[in-house]
Amino acid sequence: MLPIGPMMIEHRLIERMIKVMDSKVREMKSGRRAVTEFIETAVDFIRTYADRCHHGKEEDILFRELKKKTISQDHRRVMEELIEEHREGRKITGKLVEANKRYLQGDSKALDEIIECMQTLVSFYPKHIEKEDKQFFIPVMKYFSKDEQNAMLKEGYEFDQGLIHEKYRSIVEKGEQNGQT
Repeated sequence: MLPIGPMMIEHRLIERMIKVMDSKVREMKSGRRAVTEFIETAVDFIRTYADRCHHGKEEDILFRELKKKTISQDHRRVMEELIEEHREGRKITGKLVEANKRYLQGDSKALDEIIECMQTLVSFYPKHIEKEDKQFFIPVMKYFSKDEQNAMLKEGYEFDQGLIHEKYRSIVEKGEQNGQT
């Protein structure tokens, strides 16, 4: 299996979540009320699965290894675009978190920002995923030998194994810092 196989599988799950988010955005628009619990779930999914897990493997493994190679100018440009898109996704998600906090504190005007952020994410991810799937992942594999591809695949599996421990260690540490344990 190419090291991009698991990343493309991850894309399919992200696409499914984006469809759920799209449905919730329509619900919030029609009901003029935020579904704050879902927003928290969506943010956790985006930050942990889409960004830390998925984008983490892209940036920390695939892109790192590509930067060591002599690649075409077009592939380098697309890689830089993808990195910038990851940053933009993080920024939008951060705005969503802040708007949700304000909404929970009684700021009804934050609903419009919540809806805008959710709509932005819903339109952002399908385009981003299509670029990775069709313009980047498969073509850049030509820069790697089978051994290099297998090493990245192994590193990706190890990355995933450590992720859940990282997430929950962070939760405990934050609780400890806040005197909650």
